This record gives sequence, C-alpha cells and structure tokens, in this order.
Amino acid sequence: MRPGSTRGFTLIELLIVVAIIGIIAAIAVPGLLRARMSGNEASAIASLRAINSSQQAFHSGCGNGFYASELSQLAVVPGGTGPPFISPDLGAGAPSVIKSGYTIQMSAATDGEAGQADSCSQPDGGPAAADLISAYYVFADPVTEGSTGVRFFYTNTLGTVYFDSATLSAETAGHSTPAVVTGGPLQ
Repeated sequence: MRPGSTRGFTLIELLIVVAIIGIIAAIAVPGLLRARMSGNEASAIASLRAINSSQQAFHSGCGNGFYASELSQLAVVPGGTGPPFISPDLGAGAPSVIKSGYTIQMSAATDGEAGQADSCSQPDGGPAAADLISAYYVFADPVTEGSTGVRFFYTNTLGTVYFDSATLSAETAGHSTPAVVTGGPLQ
C-alpha cells in the first residue's frame, strides 16, 4: 500500500497471500490422501477379520461343521431368531461387496468340498447343504489402485490376513497358506 492510503490491498499483496495458501494446500493434500488410503486399508483388514469371525461362528453354531459359501448367507438370522452372523454392510451383496474403497469377495476354496447337511437357518431361507463349503477364501482389492488403496488383502479358512502389492491369484486361493510374492501375513 502507498503511504497514507487506507483504500485496500495491492495486487502484489493479494498474490502473496494466494501463493502462501497454494503452498500450504500442496503440502496438506498428499497427506490427506495418504490418510484416506490408510483408513480404507484398515477398514478392509477389519472387514476380513469380521468375515473370519462370522464364518467361525457359523461353522460352530449353525453350519454343522461347514462354512457359508456367500457373504449374503452370513446375513441370514439363524433359526429365525437372534442377530445374523455378519453386519448388513458386509452381508448385503453376493458375491462381492464394495466397502470403504475396497471390493470384498468371498468364494469357495479350490480344495474344499460341498456340505453334507443343511444349516440351522435353512428352514428360514438359509443355506442348504449344497450351499455349504468346507473351506473359503476372501479377497479385498482396492476399487482404484493407488487412489483408494495400495495394498491387496487375502484371508482364508485358517484366519490369517495376508497382504501383497498385487492381487493374489485365484489359483493360489485355497485352504492352505498362499504363495505370497511381495507381501506376507499381517502382524
């Protein structure tokens, strides 16, 4: 401003303020994106653990020693009473669900076998023996790699959650530990 003038800011002063705001935004935005991806990955890991827990509850309480073959089967109320085995946000879709930037998909394991007896929720529309399996696997892949997440996750009947920098192939999906290339089990 010119000495003695109280009319406002000069163009140079405004440009300096805009430049400072731009520098602060350039520093903050990548950190916010990394925080969002980290949150999405934590949600995917928690979803896989929730699926493992509900599958174990289904196996011991309702599946006559077998597991549900689809996420939607875990959302059925057992015997028509009580809570379902899994929350509605995970049990809403078959064969996959999109949650927090990750596509979560459950399938029968390649080395599993079909069920031999109906589940306890079968009279109420639950899975029949043909829909039960002895082993399962679950993938959690980012919807947009590099934007919604950078790691790919996998779990199976054994309950361990694995991560990798690329999706684990369906050929390695089974009851045993997968051949992980660059990742490993989560601690």
